[in-house]
Amino acid sequence: MRAPLPILIARVRIPLLYAAVIDLITWRWHGVDPLGVAGWIVVGVAMVSMFLPFGQVRREPVIVRVPVLGRWIAANSPADRVPSHGVHAYGQSYAIDLVHEPDDGGTWKGARAWPPARPPRRFAGFGRPVYAAADGVVVRASDWQRDHWSRDSWLALPFLFAEGSVREVFGPRFLLGNHVVLDLGGGVYAAYAHLRRGSVRVRPGQRVAAGDRLAECGNSGNSSEPHLHFQLMEHRTPLVAAG
Repeated sequence: MRAPLPILIARVRIPLLYAAVIDLITWRWHGVDPLGVAGWIVVGVAMVSMFLPFGQVRREPVIVRVPVLGRWIAANSPADRVPSHGVHAYGQSYAIDLVHEPDDGGTWKGARAWPPARPPRRFAGFGRPVYAAADGVVVRASDWQRDHWSRDSWLALPFLFAEGSVREVFGPRFLLGNHVVLDLGGGVYAAYAHLRRGSVRVRPGQRVAAGDRLAECGNSGNSSEPHLHFQLMEHRTPLVAAG
């Protein structure tokens, strides 16, 4: 069955953006410009398309279990806006960020003034178990990236955005950090991102049941503080997935 046009646009917008950026870099450094003016046009179209609802799959809701246990808050979610993270790229139109509430009974407050950065172990969510939200088969699993210090202060947020742009140049894996993707069947895939280095317990091809422990919450990839980024998408590869 052929995919509808909005899904096809979702498939190609990020690869086109990468191709156009490479073309522009080649032109700037080596004087070779295969795409010419078209390169700038492709960059513009790809950038604009990330904010338009291409690749927003409308279907019956997929019921899954909560992938964590304890006191967590949805820092970003489709309950507030769609796309929940500001763009439709990488299949994250309906993604949710889960942050563990402090163990002392306090409330998560988001960005703060001081200190500029803190080690991940200072956060209540770091190292907390992450579970399979439904029965499925592991199709992607990676846990070699380091858990960096937080970027949750007003001073560090500009660095987070700049760092995110650099990470994006090298591909989605550096945005997701350590991650797991499950095939839930029926064309639905569940992605778990920013996991703790060395904590992933599953490997591609392994079948898991709802509630099985997959990994631990970490602070790898494009992350301001330890949290779990969870999303459902219709392709196993975030680069070309629709939310």
